[in-house]
Amino acid sequence: MNRFVLAAGALVLGAALTTTAIAQTRATPPVIRPTLPPSLGGPSVPRAPTQPAGPQPTAADWRTPDPQNVLVIDTNKGRIFVELIPELAPAHVERLRTLARRKFYDGLQFFRVVDNFMDQTGDPQNTGQGGSDLPDLKGEFTFRRNPATTPFVQVAAPTGSEVGFVGPMAVMSQVTAMSALTADGKVSAWGLFCPGVIGMARATDPDSANSQFYLMRATYPSLDKNYTAFGRALSGLSVIRDIKLGEPVADPRDVMERVQVLADMSPMPSVRVVDTRSAWFKGEVERRRASRGADFSACDIELPSEVK
Repeated sequence: MNRFVLAAGALVLGAALTTTAIAQTRATPPVIRPTLPPSLGGPSVPRAPTQPAGPQPTAADWRTPDPQNVLVIDTNKGRIFVELIPELAPAHVERLRTLARRKFYDGLQFFRVVDNFMDQTGDPQNTGQGGSDLPDLKGEFTFRRNPATTPFVQVAAPTGSEVGFVGPMAVMSQVTAMSALTADGKVSAWGLFCPGVIGMARATDPDSANSQFYLMRATYPSLDKNYTAFGRALSGLSVIRDIKLGEPVADPRDVMERVQVLADMSPMPSVRVVDTRSAWFKGEVERRRASRGADFSACDIELPSEVK
């Protein structure tokens, strides 16, 4: 079964989403795709990572992520640390932890890599056709946000919605006030496909994700609410953007040499990231808003991290 990430050209026709699949198999020729501007769901142009402007984070601005929720991906190009967010997609987070602990991902290739889009991997066949022996996952494209218990740091308020962060992850949500009108006291929310986000590949069936995943090289709004986003790279975005391009990638391909859960490593690297609830983050949001003006996006905000 082909498991893929859909192409840029997503057009909404009434309530239906029409897309062009760009899954690549040995028998499938390359697909030529139009490139849409970001305002129509196409990719943003990635910007080089920058150092924080203005004041530097203080000791009080940092947090240490739960090592059970950090995936460490060692590639031949370098190391990537991804924080997984169970609040967004608990079944997908558990699936990656399980497969990492089985050493399922060790040695698998990046078989489909599209510039200004994403790096796809996680297939034991390295073609887009394979998966694990575990059952397919039900799509977790959205989640129910409880304003009373789910930490949410709001950074913008587009008409009829709120944009903020759950941990390191940019999220769009229904307005908090709607929770007073819902039976469960919660509102719908979903992760945004910003640079460094990890998402799950699937076939046309929304409940067909299994083992294949991808790491975002750029912002890609047309994936929002159509694929499961469940974490973000804390460190290693430059590695993600350095993976060899191709649809499919020509030999020799870049590989995941080893994939581990941080908590299982000995010695365990020390990882910390700026807390989105911190004073530094609040100031950085305002600095970015002032710099970007009407083009401000939550995906513009880069979170400083340290790995030792």
